[in-house]
Amino acid sequence: MTGKQLKNSILQWAIQGKLVPQDPNDEPASVLLEKIRAEKARLVKEGKIKKDKKESIIYRGEDNSHYEKFADGTVVCIDDEIPFDVPKGWELARFGSVMYNRDSERIPLSVSERSKLSKIYDYYGASGVIDKVDKYLFDKDLLLIGEDGANLINRSTPIAYIATGKYWVNNHAHVLDCIDFVFMQYVCLYINSISLVDYVTGTAQPKMNQEKMNSILIFVPPYNEQKRILEKVDEIQPLVVRYGKNQLRLEALIKTLYTNMRKSILQEAIQGKLISQDPNDEPASVLLQRIKEEKLRLVKEGKLKKKDVVDSVIFKGDDNRYYEKVNGDTKCIDDEIPFDIPESWRWIRLSNISIVARGGSPRPIKEYITESSNGVNWIKIGDSEKGGKYINKCAEKIKPEGVSKSRLVKPGDFLLTNSMSFGRPYITNVEGCIHDGWLVISQFIPVYNTDFLFFLLSSPFAYGQFSGKTAGAVVQNLNKDKVADSFFPLPPIQEQKRIVAIMERLIKEL
Repeated sequence: MTGKQLKNSILQWAIQGKLVPQDPNDEPASVLLEKIRAEKARLVKEGKIKKDKKESIIYRGEDNSHYEKFADGTVVCIDDEIPFDVPKGWELARFGSVMYNRDSERIPLSVSERSKLSKIYDYYGASGVIDKVDKYLFDKDLLLIGEDGANLINRSTPIAYIATGKYWVNNHAHVLDCIDFVFMQYVCLYINSISLVDYVTGTAQPKMNQEKMNSILIFVPPYNEQKRILEKVDEIQPLVVRYGKNQLRLEALIKTLYTNMRKSILQEAIQGKLISQDPNDEPASVLLQRIKEEKLRLVKEGKLKKKDVVDSVIFKGDDNRYYEKVNGDTKCIDDEIPFDIPESWRWIRLSNISIVARGGSPRPIKEYITESSNGVNWIKIGDSEKGGKYINKCAEKIKPEGVSKSRLVKPGDFLLTNSMSFGRPYITNVEGCIHDGWLVISQFIPVYNTDFLFFLLSSPFAYGQFSGKTAGAVVQNLNKDKVADSFFPLPPIQEQKRIVAIMERLIKEL
């Protein structure tokens, strides 16, 4: 239950006589209604208000049904309008029979007129104060009820409110007086607790005119019970506000719970803390040796330039600090390594196990093919699986001659978004070309299990690595060389598979 729902429930209890206990010694509401009728007759006689030709009295007959008697003597049964029963001592009345309407005293002022006035007194519209002016129409506590606007239906703010002091009211709010301030407060609470849909005309421009408003049924409690209701609502209100704030905090927590839990689990996984290590696993150092041999083979076959081969080995020295040996030169990098990893794992630079490259952009635009099947897949960020990790199909292709201006990728390659929301990983299952909104990571040999690498690249650790490697004043783009220079932990391949299995189970459970 939200704070708004709790507040509405409390208001419903109030107008149904369920919020406070009844006192048999209370003067019944019928006495109050007689006083209101006498007061209205006096005001009519003095010419202060007009006589309501539709004024009525509602009573319960001997058959226990509700009847309404009008000034002309007509009597009708209104049982089908009664939504609920109320305690003994309460009475029913039409809104127009208990309130005094002062709508004729309203005067609207245009924005241009108000712009020339000093800002002294509140200027009321349908939903409250909307401006200030240097003069006033009313100097009395009065009930205002919005006459038009969507708020009559959606009730995003209270539709009824009491204006105090000196103020001006335009023609978008009904102005109402009554026998005294306690009753006015109760009517205000009542109007804010009920649906007004049945009293509103129009859908594009909802409006509640005087006639419709005057027909609203009001359950009237004894006068002293009205006081107890108002006191109880005031007492509960701070608790309702506190509940609403806590409910919003809870909803925010629930919304972020999955994301935060997933991040925590990912962080545990990439630090080797999610599962125990198996001493029988082939260590990551063997994988790195295979990588070295594969790169030498590619150089020999002319598929990789010798200058692009960096022989990097990261290890822990006898002093328990991390060092990196690159082409024979050794330096301490202990301040660059963010956490320790298990003994069978190794720290690597991304460039040591893969090629990191940036896409291109074929031009001109006529090289795009949208209907023909001839051409090469043109992989766009919009082709990525929504909420997933794969790119399984492409919406567009480019002509073969456009390929030389782009970059080819193959199934199994990792793509990283390279601008705006950078660093999001996807696995491509299609062969095609990529534009410069992507970086591609192509492993020399699969030292990383595909699913493990996806988890690794999705981790807060990876994002932290990438967020410091952007360039550009307006649009931030990842620098491919800096991304290639990033550190990542490499577990044994069998341990990677076990981590993936438990990660998928935990995420499914979350």
